[in-house]
Parts: sequence; structure tokens; C-alpha cells
Amino acid sequence: MKKTTEKNLMVFSGRAHPELAEEVAGILGTELVPTSAYEFANSEIYVRYEESVRGCDAFVIQSHKAPINEWIMEHLIMVDALKRASAKRITVVMPFYGYSRQDKKHRGREPISARLIADLFKTAGADRLISVDLHADQIQGYFDGPVDHLMALPLLTEYVLSKYGSEQLCVVSPDAGRIKVAERWSAKLGGAPLAFIHKTRRTDRPNETVANRVVGEVAGRMCVLTDDMIDTGGTIVKAAEALMKEGAAGVIIAATHAILSDPAVDRLKNSPATEVVVTNTLPIADERRFDKLTVLSIAPLVARAIREVFNDGSVTSMFDGHA
Repeated sequence: MKKTTEKNLMVFSGRAHPELAEEVAGILGTELVPTSAYEFANSEIYVRYEESVRGCDAFVIQSHKAPINEWIMEHLIMVDALKRASAKRITVVMPFYGYSRQDKKHRGREPISARLIADLFKTAGADRLISVDLHADQIQGYFDGPVDHLMALPLLTEYVLSKYGSEQLCVVSPDAGRIKVAERWSAKLGGAPLAFIHKTRRTDRPNETVANRVVGEVAGRMCVLTDDMIDTGGTIVKAAEALMKEGAAGVIIAATHAILSDPAVDRLKNSPATEVVVTNTLPIADERRFDKLTVLSIAPLVARAIREVFNDGSVTSMFDGHA
């Protein structure tokens, strides 16, 4: 018996950031698969899909926001449910990859939790991962299977150029480790000069840096301070203050993931930055929005990547061969 089967794309969403998933599904011309999800009295999570998923090409979207362990667990359970319901291929779409900062050992007896997350999704049944702006490129190698590393850089640089393109720009990396990313920013912004912040991070206390020194010429320029995430805002705000002390004409903070843990909002509000530009890889509650904050939608980028994967196209072509 021979039968030609048609590929069937189905998009699923966890409860962490359904607005983004709905926007992605809308761009793809489909709807989210109806899903029942709730907690039992002891906080165990239950997930069930309301229609058949047999033989489908499944894309499971969930951003790992706080409380991060709860949403990662729900994501894993969703993948397990798909595997047991005979989905043909399962692609985990995590716009923000939880635990990505724990990508190596800084001291003895520490975990490499980013690798553990990759192993958990593989064990649950994931065939492929899609994520946006991983904290470190080597995380792509932690998962035993294809990983599509999307970049918000084209989206962010297009916005910065449209609003500040007429000014003398300078691209600033918040630390020496992100110089390569800053170089790509520079190329997109017409060869704008580079600078970076030399900092010392305390290994014994999280989210704390103890020194800032600007390396590069920033005087009189509008500085675009780029990073992959803003958590408590301490590092990025100190960097902005250091740039203004060096005579910068202004500072634009541009980051992909707006975690915005307390006291980030207060720090950013009171910072010397002219504007804070982020994407919606993570949900931002109304009470955490402020006048300086601009939120760009990552949904078109994620939707295009899903379409390329589904059609066996090229995700790398979306980023000039850098992905």
C-alpha cells in the first residue's frame, strides 16, 4: 500500500505568553490548537490537546518568564503530550531560553544548567529547538539536534536607523565578550564606531558589577548600548551612566529580552538613557511599561522561521548567513 501524506503544521502555546503565540499563528494563517491546561491542588501541571495531533509538524511556543521553573515544566509536559499523541516532528520554540546564563562553570562545583535544559527537552521528545538571541552561541551545541538561533538584530537596527540614523552613532557593547555582536550592529548601522565597557563582575553575588570604564571614543555621539537581556538593569544602567560621564550626546539602550526583575523599571526610568528599545520575547505587564520603553514585536521573525522550517527552507538566509 502506498499513500502520499500531506504535511500538517500545528501551532501550540503554553500559558506564559499566549499573546505572542497568537500573533505568530495569525501571521502563519492558522490558529492555536485548543489546549486544556491547569494545576492540581498540589501545583502539578496537567495538559491535554483538544484535537488530534497525529502525524503533525508541531511547533510548541513558550517563553520562560518568571516563575521560570513552572513554565519550563509546562513546556516539557506539552512536548511529552505531543510525543505520546504521535506528532511526527516536535519543534520547541522558546523565544527566551531559560537558564541560558548558566552556560559554563565559573567556579568549581557549579552546574551547567543551560545544558540540562537542552537535555530535558530532548528527553521529553523535542526534535528541534528555535530560540532568539541565546546568551551564548555555544548553547546551540548543547541540544542533540538542529537548533535555529534567531537574532533580533535586524529588527532592532532597523528601528534605531529609522529614528536616529541622522545622528552620529556609536555602538557600545556592555562587556568585552559581546564585541562580535557589536560588530554586526556596527555593520548594520553603516559602519558606526565601536566602544565597550570594561567591567568586573562579582562571582560570589548575582546581578552585580563593581567597575565600569569606557574603552573607545564616545564623546559627542549618540551611543547605542546593546545587550541580549535586561534583568535587574544594574549593568546596563551603570554602563549608560559611564557613557554620559565620558561626554556621550545620549544613550539608547537596545536589548532583546526584557526580563525586568525588580528594581529594573525604577533604574531604567531614572537612568540617563533617552530610550529603552526591547522586543516582546517575554510578556511585559502594563505596570512595568514606562515612557522611555519601546516594545517591538518579534512575532514576524518567529513566524518566518517556523515557515522556513516547515517548508524545509533556510533559516540562515534570514540573517545573511550568520544564524
